[in-house]
Amino acid sequence: MAVKQDRGTGQQADLRAKGLAGNSVGLLASVVLGVSSIAPVYALTATLGPTVTEVGLQMPAIFLAGFLPMLLVAYAYRELNRVAPDCGTSFTWTTKAFNPYVGWLCGWGALLATVIVLSNLAGVAVSFFYLLLGEITGSESVATLGDDTVVNALTCVAFVAVATWITYRGVEATKRVQYVLVGFQMVVLAVFAVLALVKSGSAPGAIPFDASWLDPMAITSFSAFTAGLSLSLFIYWGWDTCLTVNEETAGSARTPGRAALLTMLVIIVTYVGVAIVVQMYAGIGTEGTGLGNPDTGDNVFAALAGPVMGPGLAFLLFLAVVASSASSLQTTFLPTTRTMLAMGTYGALPQRLAEVHPRFRAPSTATLVAGAATAVFYVGMTIISENVLIDTIYALGLMICFYYGLTAYACVWYFRHELRRSARDLVFKGVLPLLGALMLTAVFVQTAVDTLDPAYGSGSSVFGVGSVFVVGIGLLLLGVVLMLVWRARHPEFFRGQTLRVDTPSLVFDE
Repeated sequence: MAVKQDRGTGQQADLRAKGLAGNSVGLLASVVLGVSSIAPVYALTATLGPTVTEVGLQMPAIFLAGFLPMLLVAYAYRELNRVAPDCGTSFTWTTKAFNPYVGWLCGWGALLATVIVLSNLAGVAVSFFYLLLGEITGSESVATLGDDTVVNALTCVAFVAVATWITYRGVEATKRVQYVLVGFQMVVLAVFAVLALVKSGSAPGAIPFDASWLDPMAITSFSAFTAGLSLSLFIYWGWDTCLTVNEETAGSARTPGRAALLTMLVIIVTYVGVAIVVQMYAGIGTEGTGLGNPDTGDNVFAALAGPVMGPGLAFLLFLAVVASSASSLQTTFLPTTRTMLAMGTYGALPQRLAEVHPRFRAPSTATLVAGAATAVFYVGMTIISENVLIDTIYALGLMICFYYGLTAYACVWYFRHELRRSARDLVFKGVLPLLGALMLTAVFVQTAVDTLDPAYGSGSSVFGVGSVFVVGIGLLLLGVVLMLVWRARHPEFFRGQTLRVDTPSLVFDE
């Protein structure tokens, strides 16, 4: 037999235990970590406005459209996790399905996505932190402190440091914090949605619900569709956190996949419901509280908190956004550090990243590196672009399409010899992942072309090229350079000596 496998667990023989705290996360905790990483309140306040700008009244439809490829890719993750439950997830699976070069670049894309979103989470947390303080103190000067570049950067670094410290203490500490933060933000979001629905009949700019809002075919421009879809993909990103803690989850081969699917169902109901009621209440006009007004669209919940919830409860929505972004800031460290841990373990990155704290049984060096990288990236992007938030969100869409798409293709290729074994194998290991991969590839290509235009995103440019393209494609290409440098110094991983390429055909052929 070319490659041995434990048929009871599906664990590949060359996968290595990392020393993480096993059986620490159950199904409920896994779902909570997934929802926290997605950060629904933060994601909505950052993208409702820009999505309306791209697709108008079809915002709920584009949220539904974005859900489809995410769901299809989730099936790919589930199937791969069953045979290879490794915290490296996309990095490990694409390496085993294709080759070490594809695996390294897929891991790089995943790391980029998490660092980018970590910086955005920190930025939103800072803005709403000072808005909350301003609401509590009644001081407009305090509320606008987040607009000061120096204050913003220093506070952001402080937030990242706190999140790094909690993550450093292991998944148990993370889990306990998230039960409180996720529960609070979801309750406040539900209260906001109910009040917006109740008041939608009397609000200025309000419009009645129309079933056509749910029709993605009503979007006439393909560029507008892909731009909206890129934003939609961003707001679903993070469900794979359920998979990156697979080595710490009870029933590691099955529970993470189930948790990912449950997380997606919770989020789609939340997003479409909130999108509809907010659109009914505020409309898409360009004046007042209309979602087409840049002053509203840049930070929807900041603009609507007072009108919808009233002065007595508005601070709760500010606090919910702080809780959402802060909780996600902390849980988003999980996929970053686990990917680094796996890459360090298999020799794709420095071995020090494979260090696990003996007491907390969590990645130690990787956590510190992730925190430092996030702080540096945020401060650097703040200096380069005045509209760092929207530019990095658009760039994040490219990263998501890149590494999710590669993982979905990896599922099809890895299980290619099993697709004729049964109808189930054909559908869940072949057809669904392939459809998801093709959708993400189409969005990636169209978005990459569109982002060449400096008018895309915030309108910033670098040497005449759109800053979104520079951030997205430029950083992916930087990964190619770093990969070649690492291969020259440490070729073992690229020779397949630490993590082999194999498929079920090799595993079961005797």
